[in-house]
Amino acid sequence: MSKAFTREDDADDAPVLPRPVPLLPPGARNYLTAAGARRLREELQRLAEVERPKWLAQAGETGARGAEAKEELQRVEQRMAHLGQCLQSAEIVAPPLPPHDTVRFGATVTVRDARGQEMVYRIVGADEADFARDEVSWLSPIAKALLNARLGQKVACKLPAGTTTLEVVRIAYG
Repeated sequence: MSKAFTREDDADDAPVLPRPVPLLPPGARNYLTAAGARRLREELQRLAEVERPKWLAQAGETGARGAEAKEELQRVEQRMAHLGQCLQSAEIVAPPLPPHDTVRFGATVTVRDARGQEMVYRIVGADEADFARDEVSWLSPIAKALLNARLGQKVACKLPAGTTTLEVVRIAYG
């Protein structure tokens, strides 16, 4: 690019961050639970009203602090763009009507492994998955094994560590 189209202070601009990798494979539908969509809207609002203005104000500074602020501003704006796109394409899935004897999207499923250990997973959209909260994407191996399983059914689940058998012991929604 010709120097005629650049600013003198371009040398201290923050590096361009790589684009985030899409969480959904091409053609997959963007399912979300109502609670997940609400959390994503709240995050987008907080980023727009609190985080972006904070980093925008600091991005005008010179030196390392300004460069750091520009980089963080870029991260915030990327996240905002991702959240906006996610919410725009989202399909909010309502919980199924009772009886709740089959695992569907949005279910909180308690399973028991062969050692008798119980684990709880909630099957949610790819953009709302949070393993720390026991929320797994409907595209994950564990969710794929559990979807459409019935109460009391044993399912084989292929995990990176190997195949395991899980028994569905509880299904809840809401």
